[in-house]
Amino acid sequence: MAAAATLLLAAPATGVAATSTLVIAGAGDGHGVGMSQDGALGLAQHGWSYRAILAHYYRHTAIGRAPARTVVRVLEGSRVKRVALESYVRGVVSAEVSASWPMAALEAQAVASRTYAITAHAGGSRFDVYPDTRSQMYLGKAAETPSTNAAVAATAGQIVTYAGQPAITYFYADSGGHTESVQYGFPGSPPEPWLVGVADPYDAGPLRKWTVSLSFAAATARLSGLVNGALKGIEVLRRGSSPRIVSAYVLGSKGRTPVSGPELAGRLGLSDTWAYFSVRDAHGLHPEPDLSGRAPAVRPAPATPASAVTGAGGSAAAPGSPGATPVGGAGGVSAG
Repeated sequence: MAAAATLLLAAPATGVAATSTLVIAGAGDGHGVGMSQDGALGLAQHGWSYRAILAHYYRHTAIGRAPARTVVRVLEGSRVKRVALESYVRGVVSAEVSASWPMAALEAQAVASRTYAITAHAGGSRFDVYPDTRSQMYLGKAAETPSTNAAVAATAGQIVTYAGQPAITYFYADSGGHTESVQYGFPGSPPEPWLVGVADPYDAGPLRKWTVSLSFAAATARLSGLVNGALKGIEVLRRGSSPRIVSAYVLGSKGRTPVSGPELAGRLGLSDTWAYFSVRDAHGLHPEPDLSGRAPAVRPAPATPASAVTGAGGSAAAPGSPGATPVGGAGGVSAG
């Protein structure tokens, strides 16, 4: 994960907003849809099998078999490389998670990555997947290790299915304690019965909780084109099955501008759309309006320094993989 980065920029010396700070308290790393890799690690450490892990994150699914002799078309630079499915998965698992993880977590990742590969259509008829977080990380032979190869071999050919058909298996780094339903994590997507929000009790990743502080000047720059007049704050309208933001308004002195949760998080450089907003000024810390009806599960502490992005482990990570993508990664939609 990326090192903690300072986001607070110098504010102009004039105006009330110039002395104000936008404080954002949130959780998670990624789009929140499907399997949390840190959560899968926690479940494996608590004795769950890979089948139980997959059934937890992908509801009402079963384990099926990939078609024989399946080939994955990977876009590498300007050319498309054809890779046998099992060879492809061996090149993915340790590129996505640590090879030191328990075998059940590695096996769950192998099955999720295999399923994702055969259900992704990132390049339409030309190719299936990107070799990076736009789909899922693929490093070829360089990614192979004895433990991850063993996980791939132990689950050879196995995929996640729903009603007998391969079910797209989005995944990402850290759920923050609860996953998200696909129609909320990727606004505009239809609901899917296997991609529903579930509690993730053993997710203990470094970004399970985080805080970001931005000067109003910095926030205004990041929200360029969305601020009508002078920035006044953020008003959340709707949250999903988790506290992740589905829609909000950017409040300006001359009006408000609608924005989706993923765009808002992407503009502000947040690792997830699970976010609550407050403004710190000379009079203290004040929660921003929130019409979602969801009481904040994460609140910024008044003593939090208004100068850095910090996670529970003192580090911040780039928005998830379905790998990941803009606050959304793993494949196609950029999911993780």
